[in-house]
Amino acid sequence: MNSDTPNQPAIELERVTHRFTTPDGRALTALRDINMSVGRGEFVAVVGPTGCGKSTTLSLITGLARPSSGIVQVMGKPVAGIDPRIGFVFQHDAVFPWRSVLYNVAAGPLFRGESRQVAFQKAREWVSRVGLAGFENHYPHQLSGGMRKRVALAQTFINQPEILLMDEPFSALDVQTRILMQDELLKLWSNLGASVVFVTHDLEEAIALADRVYVLSSGPGTVKSVYTVNLPRPRIISEVRFQPTFVELSRRIWMDLRQEVEAGFNRAAEVSAVGGRL
Repeated sequence: MNSDTPNQPAIELERVTHRFTTPDGRALTALRDINMSVGRGEFVAVVGPTGCGKSTTLSLITGLARPSSGIVQVMGKPVAGIDPRIGFVFQHDAVFPWRSVLYNVAAGPLFRGESRQVAFQKAREWVSRVGLAGFENHYPHQLSGGMRKRVALAQTFINQPEILLMDEPFSALDVQTRILMQDELLKLWSNLGASVVFVTHDLEEAIALADRVYVLSSGPGTVKSVYTVNLPRPRIISEVRFQPTFVELSRRIWMDLRQEVEAGFNRAAEVSAVGGRL
């Protein structure tokens, strides 16, 4: 199928299994028979207990990891290395501590070969767009956590990615700052129209942001269920949580997710007990 077909998913995982070898030589399965599809411009959130393979899923999409079996496709073609159309926002800020805000944001265009004039013009526009005008010459250690996260978003969005992968990007922020950053993300995403895969442990965050929520089972992870979020857009995070549809969906997904969280705790306890007897 032609990769430019508009109706074709931006991301497809078909019966994907991923195994790896631990430092002590054991073979472990992180994911088993994962099926996932993300449409063009769709916002998908992925939730599941610790160790279910959420971050591994992102690594497979980026090409940083390869599936042991199954197929991972981006824009209709099998993943074969790092794709420049993909942007990644990490849990920890991937900013250069020795560079100013402006230089951090301009780094992507400069790396891609754009002239300094064009790169810094774009960087100034994006610094302003994320609400950091006046802080262009500040360094990361001079910024709050929320401000550093704004720098990270500008770093990513300035490259206009077609696919945006986010691995618990707001988990280290306080509640108030997290809500502000969630609103900022939705605003930036609505203008860009990228396909998003957002990994989080926060179920309410997943529902507030996403079009669909994938629930992964405890490790080895597989897709247990998929929920469609029937909440209108645009959304204001501080308000959407009080809508009856949100409350009911949160209850349904948590009942589903709780079983996997409990299974994960029980499995960890069993492994610990076995280890204690060795």
